[in-house]
Amino acid sequence: MRIESPVSPPTDIVAVVAFDGISPFHLSVPCLVFGEDRTDAGVPRYRLRVCATEPGRLRTTAGFTIDVTRGLGSLRGASLVIVPSWREDLAVPIALQRALRAAHRRGARIVGLCLGAFVLAEAGLLDDRPATTHWHLVPEFQRRFARVRLNPEVLYVDDGDVLTSAGTAAGIDCCLHLLRQRHGADVANRAARRMVVAPHRQGGQAQFIEQPLPSARERDRLSPLLEWLQRHVTETHTLDDLAARALMSRRSFTRRFREATGTTPGRWLQGQRLALAQRLLETSDRPIDTVAADTGFGSALSLRQHFAAALKTSPSAYRRQFRVTG
Repeated sequence: MRIESPVSPPTDIVAVVAFDGISPFHLSVPCLVFGEDRTDAGVPRYRLRVCATEPGRLRTTAGFTIDVTRGLGSLRGASLVIVPSWREDLAVPIALQRALRAAHRRGARIVGLCLGAFVLAEAGLLDDRPATTHWHLVPEFQRRFARVRLNPEVLYVDDGDVLTSAGTAAGIDCCLHLLRQRHGADVANRAARRMVVAPHRQGGQAQFIEQPLPSARERDRLSPLLEWLQRHVTETHTLDDLAARALMSRRSFTRRFREATGTTPGRWLQGQRLALAQRLLETSDRPIDTVAADTGFGSALSLRQHFAAALKTSPSAYRRQFRVTG
């Protein structure tokens, strides 16, 4: 099949680097997030450019091929350059390393999803910087790139002009994060709903390492409680109360909640409250004290403390950056 760019006028160009033997899923993640037409939500359409070091017919891991007509020259005009993955047995071409460094020097944001972090590290873009990658190859990454401050416990790392993500689905989290930064929570949430994924996942990839998936029966048993909690997220809940509502012992409830969500009930609630506070800061003029009260944090001090711990910013600074106007 042939990969083509959208034809409607863009404000930004997104270059996605493909390679021979690429996973169709990894390639599809940035294409879905940045290639969809969201002009109905007031978002100018991006110009998506899929390119390769050597344009032509590329094989995929699924057995079909894709025709990529653009070369690395497409990186020159891009404001966002994404390497969606990489092959363990494939050396990073010198031409690609140079093109990435040149794009970075002129101000493009460079993103390495999953094993794409290896490509950014090979190009020297992660030296003395924080980053993450797929948990399975963390030892190999640390052996090869000792100067990188690797954090294998998170879903993605945003270090400003360079971003990296953990394995596979974490690439969706990273791309939605970029969409949220540029266009706000409402647009990112709409995109997530279209893709039928969570707009923002709490926790890190440690929860996915050799953890058995909960059975459908366990997920179904907790679903009513999670839906109820989302409607009552601002209220105070004790672990015993939640366990009783789920008709479980405290010990069983704690274990099954972690299996189903990857985190504890307390952390899950804090994440939901933070997400609600973010939406209110983006879409309303409510004072910080009111936002804190309306999201269950109680005081502006508590809200600021949680924002600093989770988002490395303050509610006021977040509002200035992401406030939706017009």
